[in-house]
Amino acid sequence: MTAIRTLLPGIVVLLGLAAVAQAVGAATPLSPLIAAIGIGVVVAGVVGVPGWAEPGVDRHKLLLETGIVLLGAQLTVGQLVTTGPLVVGLAIVVVVVGVLFVELVGRQVGIESRTRSLLAAGASVCGVSAVLAVAGSIDGDEAEISYAAGTVLLFDAITLVAFPIIGTALGLGDRVFGVWAGLSLFSTGPAAAVGFAVSETAGQWATITKLIRNTFIGVLAVAYALYYTSGDEQTGASEIWYRFPKFLVGFLAVALFANLGVIDSAAQSAIGTVGDWLFALAFVGLGFELNPRRLRSTGMRPLLVVLAQLVTVSLLTLGAVSVLL
Repeated sequence: MTAIRTLLPGIVVLLGLAAVAQAVGAATPLSPLIAAIGIGVVVAGVVGVPGWAEPGVDRHKLLLETGIVLLGAQLTVGQLVTTGPLVVGLAIVVVVVGVLFVELVGRQVGIESRTRSLLAAGASVCGVSAVLAVAGSIDGDEAEISYAAGTVLLFDAITLVAFPIIGTALGLGDRVFGVWAGLSLFSTGPAAAVGFAVSETAGQWATITKLIRNTFIGVLAVAYALYYTSGDEQTGASEIWYRFPKFLVGFLAVALFANLGVIDSAAQSAIGTVGDWLFALAFVGLGFELNPRRLRSTGMRPLLVVLAQLVTVSLLTLGAVSVLL
């Protein structure tokens, strides 16, 4: 009961702002999820987050993960069979190319080793979550973490606005746009948001594709740990499981039940509605996190390196998905 009383005020704040976002989405062409992020940014920048609301607001990542788990009910085996292996292959290429790009270019322009590795993880796998995971495996200090996280958050904010505009201008199909966004954007929230801003189908594919990239977080954390230390094989295996995004297991379990017919159409519809609200709450919280006052000064070199990586990966993946899908 104590935990509920602690979290409830912040959840109520998220729910109230999510309701406003839904109303904005119903009255305008703007996606409710994009509106949710914008409202979060404005409220956080003008008012800030009251101390009594912080515990609940800080649970927005858990709400996002729960929404992603429920999204599994919308996934069909046919989609995975026809496109899944290709998306997995592209995700592997994106992670490898992205990490090597930031590491090699960052070294050439003089970015310190651990900061460079944190930037590579955040830009190539799953944003701030990857920054924190790799920081824990290589003993990154607070300044390095803030530097990398601030850079990632800045590009999260930029891509939230830029990608839907670019996708619409290029006339990309829903599936192509979704996979492209999932392969290119740094963090799960923005990837899902820009996808759903275009369509339900684009949002599903953006989220699924981003989840595939996210699964490499444990492998990358262990690889960096072994690079910076002399970790043994047993530690590596346990570290992979520790860093693995376990909500992915829930997503796959729900998808399995849905495809076995355990979840009927009425239940799928209800799950979809609950998932939509969870995403709305989570994206309001994401807007709070993208509050410009919380973005640390990042300097020009890491910004330019990460920008170059984003442009390079985005162009390569756009070409690939346009041809292969």
